[in-house]
Amino acid sequence: MISKTYAPQEIEDKWYSYWLENRFFNSQPNPDKEPYTIVIPPPNVTGVLHMGHMLNNTIQDILVRKARMEGKEACWVPGTDHASIATEAKVVAMLKERGINKRDLSREEFLEYCWEWTHKYGGIILQQLRKLGASCDWDRTRFTMEPDLYDSVIDVFIDLFNKGDIYRGHRMVNWDPQARTTVSDEEVIMKEVNQKLVYLKYELVDGQGAEGSGVVVATTRPETIMADVAICVNPNDERYQHLIGKQVLIPLVKRAIPVIADDYVEIEFGTGCLKVTPAHDTNDYELGKRHNLPIIDLLNEDGTLNEKAQILVGEERFVARKKIIKLLEESGDLIKVEEYRSNVGHSERTDSVIEPRLSEQWFLKMDKISKPALENVMNDTVQLIPAKFKNTYRHWMENVRDWNISRQLWWGHRIPAFYLKDGTLIVAKNKREALRKAQHEYQLFALTEEDIAQDPDVLDTWFSSWLWPISVFNGIKEPENEDVNYYYPTNDLVTAPEILFFWVARMIIAGYEYKGTYPFKNVYLTGIVRDKQGRKMSKSLGNSPDPIDLINQHGADGVRTGMLFSSQAGNDLPYDDKLVEQGRNFCNKVWNAFRLVKGWEVDANLTAPQGSSLAVAWFESKLNVTITEVQDHFSKFRISDALNSVYKLIWDDFCAQYLEMIKPGYEQPIDQQTFEATLDFFDRLMRLAHPFMPFISEEIWQNIRERAANDSICIAPFPQAGASDAGLLADFEILFELISGVRNLRNSKNISPKIALPLAIRTDSKARYDNLAELITKLAVIESIGYVTEDAEGTSFRVKSDEFFVNLADEIDVETERENLQRELEYTQGFLNSVIKKLSNERFVQNAKGDIVEKERQKQADAEAKIVTLKEALIRLG
Repeated sequence: MISKTYAPQEIEDKWYSYWLENRFFNSQPNPDKEPYTIVIPPPNVTGVLHMGHMLNNTIQDILVRKARMEGKEACWVPGTDHASIATEAKVVAMLKERGINKRDLSREEFLEYCWEWTHKYGGIILQQLRKLGASCDWDRTRFTMEPDLYDSVIDVFIDLFNKGDIYRGHRMVNWDPQARTTVSDEEVIMKEVNQKLVYLKYELVDGQGAEGSGVVVATTRPETIMADVAICVNPNDERYQHLIGKQVLIPLVKRAIPVIADDYVEIEFGTGCLKVTPAHDTNDYELGKRHNLPIIDLLNEDGTLNEKAQILVGEERFVARKKIIKLLEESGDLIKVEEYRSNVGHSERTDSVIEPRLSEQWFLKMDKISKPALENVMNDTVQLIPAKFKNTYRHWMENVRDWNISRQLWWGHRIPAFYLKDGTLIVAKNKREALRKAQHEYQLFALTEEDIAQDPDVLDTWFSSWLWPISVFNGIKEPENEDVNYYYPTNDLVTAPEILFFWVARMIIAGYEYKGTYPFKNVYLTGIVRDKQGRKMSKSLGNSPDPIDLINQHGADGVRTGMLFSSQAGNDLPYDDKLVEQGRNFCNKVWNAFRLVKGWEVDANLTAPQGSSLAVAWFESKLNVTITEVQDHFSKFRISDALNSVYKLIWDDFCAQYLEMIKPGYEQPIDQQTFEATLDFFDRLMRLAHPFMPFISEEIWQNIRERAANDSICIAPFPQAGASDAGLLADFEILFELISGVRNLRNSKNISPKIALPLAIRTDSKARYDNLAELITKLAVIESIGYVTEDAEGTSFRVKSDEFFVNLADEIDVETERENLQRELEYTQGFLNSVIKKLSNERFVQNAKGDIVEKERQKQADAEAKIVTLKEALIRLG
């Protein structure tokens, strides 16, 4: 017995457990089936479900469930990413609460805490995905720090190093002082912030000019002046040519630095003088290299000033900034301070302001290795959806820089580089192998493991996840194993545009490097979920609902469909609670429709009425047309459009039209033939809807008729489109307009829907209406149908080329109706006169935009047509 109301909480856990118990989501290589593979974008092990995850994983689940129903060997591989920076931040915070400082721990002790945290919290998001209905093969769950995946990363590093593609270099990098590590260019978020532009004076060294002379420099970073090594001016700037080659004194510390000339300096920008600080600015660094300037680094790794600063040693950089402005004012070196807005780089992970910093790092050469990944996206071997992202992708790949792959952290894949005491570098899988290489290649037989030190850095998290489509199938360690040969390359990747370069491009690079082909055929790039103000949803802003709360309130199916109603590939989703309410209402509509059908009494002795048989034929055609439409949307990755087609078919065509046409009278039975056809429709509709709304479709499908033990809709065939009758579909469109016209007339005259009215039809297609007569009579509540060749008594309306007359004389007050029509006629004539007057004004016609003038002309035509109709109605009333 199906319950009175739809209660998702009662069915969702039941069916998810059922699916798991029967292993419907599990996959093994099957040579008799076509594989369909998706690898999950591994969420951070620190993460919990947010709205972006909801959208992304719903789309993945839809694709996987549909493929499974199509008889493919569907495999959706779940897993999590170790997230070096984010996890270390979480663990450091946890230790701080326990009164423990990371710096007081050994590396091994700290890693024990990381694993403790990971085991305790690391699986939360994957458990939450089950609440959403994600049909992952949970037996295949992977983690980027598990042994096989760890080894794969190390093997790839060694391989690329041996090929000469990985090198160690002293470069200017982006430094995150809070995480105390370097981050890539792609992990730097530019934000416009308020700053102070400080003007300060550098006086000439005694004897090099008049007393009190010098240069004025404007800077937003006065705390770095102690690291200045030159003042630079443009050689063509007449104001400063006499100073080139002379020396000036840095304020406060009074160290002498030269004035140099370089075309890099813009004459019109600021004061035309640039303080050169090679250790703390990327452009200054390049300038310093050109002029062989020294480098003074005055910042510690945590953003505090070191002893090279001479003053304010130990102060945090922003505290030092405020204090040094005061010191400059007291010394008389401060000219003025202005408010200034500019873009400043922030760490994506910690939101800390990035410092440019010179550092010894490991790099992967990208120019050669990235070429196949560029070529095969540009020629659509790998297809980006929507294609608008190809230009962005091309720009990045054509200007790709060497990838800084080292991070100054402890949690992650430790770089397999080992150093002898004399600085000799050996890259090897572990210390034992490094020792063996040292003994055999350098003849250092007396060496022991204690004489070898491993590089303390770990690899960039993306250096493990770029192997994800290969390593989840153990394709690095065992390149020809059964899983990787069957499931790779995968089919579709669903991810967010903001990691197109972090992850997607790098996976394509790795695919061609290690498997000789692409890692996936299609990349579906979802939009960003935003609030009503257009802001990205985030917990920090407090503008994001908790996805689990939404599921508990509206049900997983309601949330899934709600998220997709306005979510087209690559376009941001303007989230509104009304969307998930619409999704929940859709579930209720389906539920109530099924309860209605299951509540009918069936009489096997009844013959199907002609109207019901016609309705069945019509809906069969409508269903087949929609299945074709849905398949077309899927082929073009228009997932939202596919859902909207299913939604319209079920809500409008099935519930609002078909069920009304075949519904038996009050307390009357329905014939067996129509009832069985209706159950068959329900079966196919639920299979069509299942990828989008898996729980309610399973519950209803199981209740349509008796099912075999261990059967499920998730392995039932996805509906196939059959033939459709275009003529019948066209006839029914006219039928629905006719019914709507009669109902509108009733509403406008306050006539009860129970009162049967006479209908006269003027048409050249009498056979059509004879065929539809039973349905017209039932749905429009018509007393009789007649045919006329001229105007007939009553109020008329048109559908296509046919005219319909409904005689309301017995149901309305003729005098009152005449007065109403007369008032409406006078109003419309007045409106028409005002429009004609406006269009007669030559100035208006000449100066107004063309579309505005066209709208006024359309108003004139509409008013003239309405006047004709009103006059005809008045004539018919006498």
